[in-house]
Amino acid sequence: MNTACQDSPPGVRTALRGVSVFGYTGSVTHRPEVLIKQAMQSKPSVQSLDRGLVILEAVARSREPVSLGDLTNLLGIDRSSVFRLAATLKRRGFLANPSKRKDYILGSSMWRLSTQYDWENMLITLSHELVKSLARQINETALLALREGKQALFIDHASVNHVISVSGQTGELVPLYCTAHGKALLADLDLHGLQAFFGTEALHAYTERTNTSIEQLARECAQIKVQGFATDDAEFNDGIRCAAAPIRDRDGRIVASIGISAPTNRFPKDRIPDYGGKVVEIATQISITLASQEE
Repeated sequence: MNTACQDSPPGVRTALRGVSVFGYTGSVTHRPEVLIKQAMQSKPSVQSLDRGLVILEAVARSREPVSLGDLTNLLGIDRSSVFRLAATLKRRGFLANPSKRKDYILGSSMWRLSTQYDWENMLITLSHELVKSLARQINETALLALREGKQALFIDHASVNHVISVSGQTGELVPLYCTAHGKALLADLDLHGLQAFFGTEALHAYTERTNTSIEQLARECAQIKVQGFATDDAEFNDGIRCAAAPIRDRDGRIVASIGISAPTNRFPKDRIPDYGGKVVEIATQISITLASQEE
């Protein structure tokens, strides 16, 4: 049994629906997530450790404190065993009782570990060989990006030998709404989400091809979810065409993007499906690798 009891607060019920006792049960709508899920199946686990991690996931997902009863329903084992697991996590600082009752929130140890963890460096380490592989396959510059506020930050790249090369380099910040990497990072947002994220401020036009409409951006995001990759047709830099795909974690959330950039004369429109497909393949490989590290 892996759902919360019916009288649980809505936030808790919503959070617990996305947690599985022995694996990922989130919705699968895209090919990369299907492959991630397949890669994670049939792996042996230590049962007590697995149950403890399920508790942490459930509490982390909930907007409200999670009761011992909810955790008991989630794990499907006796209440005393769940209490001992939660008490152990509390003793180590991973859980806390804000109201002095048996309702749990994340403890200070989770914050301490998250502040000490170098996520960016880990992603670069896991992805670097695949970034280089993408650059070799297409013979163009490949870049890895994270979301940094309303911009995409390039954290790694691999170049090839061309007399004319693109300007994107590690450490550069580019807009989310008019670059392939940025749009790949926004792909799961609908119109409401985009309006909430960008607010009412006007989107700046960098070239005559820049889309400055939130409504059009929402349509592009919907298309990215269908085809698996985003494009930038000289929307940020004149004469530069790009393709990028989302990188997802084990829960299907977009955490990064990877893609290629090239002058339009070396990246004609008729190559978009081919290059886009190669980008999606590499993004999927990184997603699977990332998911395996989270196991």
